[in-house]
Amino acid sequence: MFYGKLLGAVFGYLAAGLIGAIVGFIVGHFFDKGLAAARSIGSPEHNAAVERAFFHTVFTVMGHLAKADGRISEEEIDGAEQMMTALGLTPEHRREAIELFKRGAAPDFQLEPQISEFIQQCATRPELKNLLLEYLLNIALADGVLHDAEREVLERIAGYLGIDARQFAQLLDMLSAQRRFQQRDVESAPDALAAAYRALGVAPEASDAEVKTAFRRLMSQHHPDKLIAQGVPDDMIKLATAKAQEIQAAYALIERSRR
Repeated sequence: MFYGKLLGAVFGYLAAGLIGAIVGFIVGHFFDKGLAAARSIGSPEHNAAVERAFFHTVFTVMGHLAKADGRISEEEIDGAEQMMTALGLTPEHRREAIELFKRGAAPDFQLEPQISEFIQQCATRPELKNLLLEYLLNIALADGVLHDAEREVLERIAGYLGIDARQFAQLLDMLSAQRRFQQRDVESAPDALAAAYRALGVAPEASDAEVKTAFRRLMSQHHPDKLIAQGVPDDMIKLATAKAQEIQAAYALIERSRR
């Protein structure tokens, strides 16, 4: 890539002689670098790097969360294996995920550099920050309880990602409510309708249009094609599909209650 340097030098020379050519060459050099970087965004290599960063961060942090209270129990190991199965990982990715889990659980694992590397790799796709936190929260909530030690780690991660305490609390409340719609008999619970509104992140007094907008936004965020395009590995999409079903169930309950 040299066109920027060449044109910069030529126009600089015509405008101000030798000094102008030198300045134009320098300006053109930075133009060429910027153009090369822009062209690399969306390339197969760039997409692969983003997918690796997302995959590595999810499973190393999963191991770190399991070790957050000082030890990893047999239940947590079983839970991690069940989560890997639920995600639909290929055998190769499953082996890699186990190694990453062990790395995250190691005493010398450092959380901040891992998140910093993720942010650097995914700088062109800022929406992945919220998506990463959502995946990690769903993993932590898999046993139905968010332990204090896990919450502390996740709040630190949210801070590194630039997500404030209010946004974190709102996301946690939405995901906790959405999880209730995994149960078939959830609608018979006395607070099921309130949970449905929380699952969509809207107030019970929201208009029909506001409820529908919130529903469509959440469904769009969890659409498999969109997630793959953002950098979520193909074999980690299963969790998003299950999440979309929970959102649909919550919305259906609200719709029926308003008829």
